[in-house]
Amino acid sequence: EPTVRTELMEQIPPIAIFLQESRPKFPTAFFEYLMPIVVRYLTDVNNQVRKAGQEALLILLEQDLVSQSDIENKVCPILLDLSAPDSDDEYKVEAVNIICKMASMLSRTTVEHILLPRFCELCSDGKLFQVRKICAANFGDICNAVGQEATERLLIPKFFELCSDSVWGMRKACAECFMAVSYTTSPEVRRSKLSPLFISLISDTCRWVRQAAFQSLGPFISTFANPSSAGLYIREDGTLSIRPPAQDVNSNSCQPSNNITLMSSSTNAT
Repeated sequence: EPTVRTELMEQIPPIAIFLQESRPKFPTAFFEYLMPIVVRYLTDVNNQVRKAGQEALLILLEQDLVSQSDIENKVCPILLDLSAPDSDDEYKVEAVNIICKMASMLSRTTVEHILLPRFCELCSDGKLFQVRKICAANFGDICNAVGQEATERLLIPKFFELCSDSVWGMRKACAECFMAVSYTTSPEVRRSKLSPLFISLISDTCRWVRQAAFQSLGPFISTFANPSSAGLYIREDGTLSIRPPAQDVNSNSCQPSNNITLMSSSTNAT
């Protein structure tokens, strides 16, 4: 019964946390019994069960309860199979979404060597625009996960493709995450490649794309500033923040908790 399997998935994270806290008593229970269930339910025939399994997996990753070997040897192979070119459309969309959400929780090596090649393939998926849109909406997070070298070598060419996609929603998603992508690149790439690309988005034929680009203009310009002098920095949640001057931080009139935060438009693309 699918409802039973769904309910079971919802109970996995609290059980795993209990086992983690009681590891001397149950040293291998999670890895031997629970993790195989989570992996199996990622391919369940029922979409609600799969969704519950995906949510459970993300919670386990956030709590750092899944070992690196299980991630690389059990979870990633399943996701690569589900996102393969000949995979079922529904499975592929779900797999792309979970890959993007996982990226920020995994080691840079794991993302770059195992997941990044498939992500680059999916950016050019000609069959499903939903797949390309998920890639575009999460592009900044992937760039941040793999760092500058891999971003400039592998991801920037794909970003150019998405920014000129025939579907306007794709170009809009790129405009919304432009600041996050720019922040990951070198000043030279920012100036010579991303600036002309941004001009093309701000001059797009679709007004929704232009509007998104204008909203990202300020955050994009901020990536050209020297953080040490401008006091601008990117938080882990993707927001652009202003750090108070040192003399103000040390005074009673301005505490660090009163930082002004400017929301970046690099996330939550729809």
